[in-house]
Amino acid sequence: MQPRRHVQQKLTREPVRAFLFDMDNTLFDLVGAQAAACHQVVRHLGYDDGDELFRYFLSGRYGFESTENIRQYMADRSIPAYGLYHEACRIYADEKLRQIVPYPGVEETVKAVRALGLPMIIVTDAEAPDARMRLDKSGLSSYFDRTISFDLVKEKKPAPAPFLAALDATGTAPYETLFIGDSLRRDIAPCKKLGIRTVYARYGDRFSGTRQEIEADFVIDRMDDLLGIIGSP
Repeated sequence: MQPRRHVQQKLTREPVRAFLFDMDNTLFDLVGAQAAACHQVVRHLGYDDGDELFRYFLSGRYGFESTENIRQYMADRSIPAYGLYHEACRIYADEKLRQIVPYPGVEETVKAVRALGLPMIIVTDAEAPDARMRLDKSGLSSYFDRTISFDLVKEKKPAPAPFLAALDATGTAPYETLFIGDSLRRDIAPCKKLGIRTVYARYGDRFSGTRQEIEADFVIDRMDDLLGIIGSP
């Protein structure tokens, strides 16, 4: 794990005129919520290996949020799907959403940013209905003007399309825009290519100590460190 870097510098170039935020693992811990949901599912199925089910979601075979991972887990254990699979999916979805709560300092920070009166956009790979439910559950919906979701642009990060759509929505130039996200590869690297200024939310990256170095303009270890960067009280 990299040592905590206390933010002492502020933006010194052109002022920021819009803020773009990643959602999952930047505003709240989706990975933790999914892991908890996996444990709930396997208990319902009569097993005690929630971490193993979670590894199915991490495998990349079906996608990080696909419930086909549950189906495959059940098939590998000869658990009959009839009457159990759909119930397992419901338990998974309900528990995952129940576990969604903002990281410490997130709500206070986005409230302070909102008070600046500048555009605030969510850029996420989630589908719009999932994004709405998570933002509503976290109590953060009212702070954001719009959500750029996967179903809107049909491409996932690190493709440039989601970021370009966000710039179009704010009407700002890349150098006037600040992006806050937890993924060096999927958030920081593509934003840097487009000229968008970047804040790496290292607290949301569980594997930050093993990442290949991609230089963000700023690094924060709590969301409220952002206020020191933008000079907000």
